[in-house]
Amino acid sequence: MSDRQDARRPFPGVVISAIGAAKRLIQQLAQPWLVQLVLRLALAVPFWKSGILKWHGFLQLNDTAIDLFTEEFKLHLPGGPYPFPHPAVFAFLSGCGEVTFPVLLVLGLGSRFAATGLILMTCIIELTVPDGWPIHLTWVAMALGIAAWGPGLISIDYLLGDRSFRS
Repeated sequence: MSDRQDARRPFPGVVISAIGAAKRLIQQLAQPWLVQLVLRLALAVPFWKSGILKWHGFLQLNDTAIDLFTEEFKLHLPGGPYPFPHPAVFAFLSGCGEVTFPVLLVLGLGSRFAATGLILMTCIIELTVPDGWPIHLTWVAMALGIAAWGPGLISIDYLLGDRSFRS
């Protein structure tokens, strides 16, 4: 047989069988409830890590958080950048959102609300750090998935009756 005839032959049965087994394994692992849980956890982590650094105690922002919104962070709008109006208020709201929304996501309580809140926060973050758009796009995609398909089976929302789009 020539090399040309060998190139036209289909894959051996063993390779096709292995590909089929791998596909079935992936389908078994990628269950909607697991995907929804992982989306919630993955989105919660970066916001929690950022938010926890802003606090000195219960409802007490540290000086660094206020300084960031006063000195460092600017809104990159046409004709700008512009300073944040009321930086202490923005720092407080940011710190609250970055801690509260991730906790809600991890618990699966008010998940669609928390995801929507993080979408809005990400829009503000994008105006503040426009070069971060690749990661911001990822956050928005995860949040949209949670908002669209819900928190999944492993959530308080599910126990309370949010069973839409679970499969």
